[in-house]
Amino acid sequence: MKTLAYHEGIPGHHFQLSIQQELKGIPFFRKMIPFIAYSEGWALYAERVAYEMGMYTNPYNNIGRLQAELFRGVRLVVDTGIHAQRWSREKAIDYMVRNTGMAESDVIAEIERYFVMPGQATAYKVGMTKILELRDKAEQALGDKYDIRDFHRVVLNNGSVPLNILEELVDKYIADTK
Repeated sequence: MKTLAYHEGIPGHHFQLSIQQELKGIPFFRKMIPFIAYSEGWALYAERVAYEMGMYTNPYNNIGRLQAELFRGVRLVVDTGIHAQRWSREKAIDYMVRNTGMAESDVIAEIERYFVMPGQATAYKVGMTKILELRDKAEQALGDKYDIRDFHRVVLNNGSVPLNILEELVDKYIADTK
């Protein structure tokens, strides 16, 4: 439950979308249209940041986060299996049931979602991985000048953007900070 709360609430979607909707000087559509890899990537990243900040108060809370990570890893396999390897519905369901321990009824709902939204499940983890990569890049480049709060401002204060634009924004932050 904590992982879901951090994903959907603060520091996740609620936090990210509240900032996005209050941005000044950007067109209305930029406040409303999400880039899935960015927005869901931020939410997965927020789950990890909550862990790094010590917001999971005991090891059992972290088990939920790790279980969610396993689920996301299985989704990468299933999404790719369906769309690149032409897996059948049954093969995808079987793989997810065997590797997550989820109830078959829940898995069926997930698999049917992946069939009609190619790449959507993959976008979550791609976005999180990119944000972590950019964070590491900024931290390495800036050393003592690195401040995670400034990094988060760069990521959030430009609204939902494609990941290549996010990288340009972080590169500019690094250059300006140096």
